[in-house]
Amino acid sequence: MCVNYVTVKRDSLAQFGAAGELAAEWEEEVWQDYAAPIVVGTPAGGRRCLVGSYGMVPQHRLAPGTRAYSTLNARGETAATLPSYRDAWAAFRFCLVPMERWFEPNYESGRHERWAIGRADGAPLAVAGLWRAWEQPGGRRVCSFTQLTVNADEHPLLSRFHRPGDEKRALVPVDPSQYDAWLQCRDFAVARALLALPDAELLVAGPAPLNGIEPPQAVLF
Repeated sequence: MCVNYVTVKRDSLAQFGAAGELAAEWEEEVWQDYAAPIVVGTPAGGRRCLVGSYGMVPQHRLAPGTRAYSTLNARGETAATLPSYRDAWAAFRFCLVPMERWFEPNYESGRHERWAIGRADGAPLAVAGLWRAWEQPGGRRVCSFTQLTVNADEHPLLSRFHRPGDEKRALVPVDPSQYDAWLQCRDFAVARALLALPDAELLVAGPAPLNGIEPPQAVLF
């Protein structure tokens, strides 16, 4: 599944209709435990920007002796029951994760190739996610987030990724007309219905090699 993506620039957040000044900085390309902006709903029905840590359970939050595990992606089918996500799902802590494009492995050449996926019109997109808050020493609160995924076995484009024989999974780009429906959703059946993949012609994908460059150091919370 997606383990990194290109997030949006600060001045692009306005198009998601989210208020709030963000003091934190973030890298252009985001990996596990990196800081990145998300959009959450407000009690009044508006939208607010936060900066969170990519991965629902940041690695430095794991209990001593706990084996490291990834919470970058949560399966939409099981988010309500798995310990890492169920509290956020039960509390309707739905968010949008703005991005320019995300990356998936493609094996059509016979070997692993990194491909980028984005909107066909070149505009930024936002994928469905969950978020939670953490309390720091001194009472400061920070947040973390995960991206929700669904089965993509039958999708003309998104079924082309991941290792042959594996189930095809994909992030869920939310249509701009459904941003508030997702953020303000208070019905689990409706939430699951909103986790629907877009038509293939709305997306574009192509090779995006790393060229041997190691990702920069994460900005940790």
